[in-house]
Amino acid sequence: MAQDSTRLSDLVSRRKFIATAGAAGVATVAGCSSGGDGDNGGDTSEPTTADTGSGQETTAGEQSSEMDTSVLTGDGSSTVFPITNTGASYWNSNPEAGDGDYWPTEWADEYGTDMRLADYFASQYGYEATGERSNPPFRVSIALSHSGTGIEGVMEGRVDIGDASASAADELPDADDSTLDDFVDHVVGVDGQPIVVSREIRDAGVESITIEELRQIYRQEITNWSELGGPDREILALGRAEGSGTDTSFRANVYGDPEAPISPDQRFGQNQQLQQAISQADNAIAYIALAFVQPDGDVPPLDLVIDGTTYSYGDNLGAAEYPLSRDLHAYTWQDTSRKEAAFINFVLSDFGQEIFVQGNDYFALPDDRLQTQREKVAPSNYE
Repeated sequence: MAQDSTRLSDLVSRRKFIATAGAAGVATVAGCSSGGDGDNGGDTSEPTTADTGSGQETTAGEQSSEMDTSVLTGDGSSTVFPITNTGASYWNSNPEAGDGDYWPTEWADEYGTDMRLADYFASQYGYEATGERSNPPFRVSIALSHSGTGIEGVMEGRVDIGDASASAADELPDADDSTLDDFVDHVVGVDGQPIVVSREIRDAGVESITIEELRQIYRQEITNWSELGGPDREILALGRAEGSGTDTSFRANVYGDPEAPISPDQRFGQNQQLQQAISQADNAIAYIALAFVQPDGDVPPLDLVIDGTTYSYGDNLGAAEYPLSRDLHAYTWQDTSRKEAAFINFVLSDFGQEIFVQGNDYFALPDDRLQTQREKVAPSNYE
């Protein structure tokens, strides 16, 4: 724990150094830029200096009188990745109004515009329209890793947006209040976090488990499916890597402690890898993000019974009382810049919530929460 505290202090010190250097006119790091179409599949290239296009270089979250047209960068949670990366793909393609696949007429009419997609949403923040496909006012590049990386990336100034499927407080248990206060939390959707098994286990008759049985499985107290009414087969308990938001949230929600000790047989860095491992096994169980369930395929969900209530995929996993529900975050650091706000507002728009959040099988924010999140990045804040 002492080593964790020292590392956290180093990260915060490095972030503050970057911010101070930027204020002094020194070239500063703004993030990993692939220069691509926003789907870099987990680009881990070294950070590069961001050029605003005006000769002035700024760090992520820093307000500037010049319009920042450098690449907006993000990294972090493989759970949040489908949302922000889909948004980046739409933004970077900058389709014209009337494009039936990406910017249908009914949506453009809903917003009362004939502008291209990114041009319209960026124009609310003072950006000039380019009027050109694949040439938005600025580009967006989202990398794929896990929540801890995204949160640290924002702290270090390597990226503008840190995707996380657990809160910064849970990911940084040793952080003091002043550090946590520097994070600006933008909630962009909600995940139901279901429990899934290998298809052979589901087909053998295991349809539900209780939350107490789930706790026992991940503490190696239940080790054979026959103990749960299934076949005489060892349980392969799979989990996400420590430091991932999915793992942190699972421990917080199931055990009441984000640092609770659990003993999965294998851990995986990303939901995509975990999904593949479940599909290739005949005895696995796992906790996973909602977007990666395959109800009719190789990764079917189980019902989870908690205090006599059964929570089922496609029914009530999104219920407020479902203990494994969790917010999906897109963090910025200190002040949210005009450029960051433009993209986050895009994800929070009715269009973004339907296409990027619900389109990836997550739950859109209810109206009251959506209004609160939109107010944080409202265009009027940047006039």
